[in-house]
Amino acid sequence: MATSEKNLSVYEKENLPNAKDMKIGFVVSEWNPDITGNLFQGAFDALIDVGAIKENIVRWNVPGSFELPYGCKKMQESFDMLDVIVAIGNVIQGETKHFDFVCQGLTQGIMELNLKSDIPVIFCVLTDNTKEQSIARSGGIHGNKGAEAAIAAIKMAQLRKDAKFYKSN
Repeated sequence: MATSEKNLSVYEKENLPNAKDMKIGFVVSEWNPDITGNLFQGAFDALIDVGAIKENIVRWNVPGSFELPYGCKKMQESFDMLDVIVAIGNVIQGETKHFDFVCQGLTQGIMELNLKSDIPVIFCVLTDNTKEQSIARSGGIHGNKGAEAAIAAIKMAQLRKDAKFYKSN
């Protein structure tokens, strides 16, 4: 597995853009709240660690991971001042094809939002075979995918800002 040799929580703070003035939105699935809560906390802690201000962080909850694209779309429409949005969810393989349909739909939905909107959406959805794998990636032995998503969010927010600068010059 990709994470077996990598700690998802490790980042080089000194090499990151300044997050002080960034406004970051989160849309968090309520399904598997122990996992999604840990992912959010890992992301939040990483953002605060790299200089983000608590008041510049917005969180909305949605019932499940399949609802993440809609929640992110509504957040994009409601908050023009956001620099980036992070979608947090967890889908665990079950005995039916439901897993495949949910994962495919939400992945496609997040990708479409990234192509159609100016506010980037970061995919922080664990799609694991077992609950143990999700635990390992949400603050367990492999670190926290939420922290990794927060760092990606900062980088994409900076890319968005840089692109606007180049477009105006």
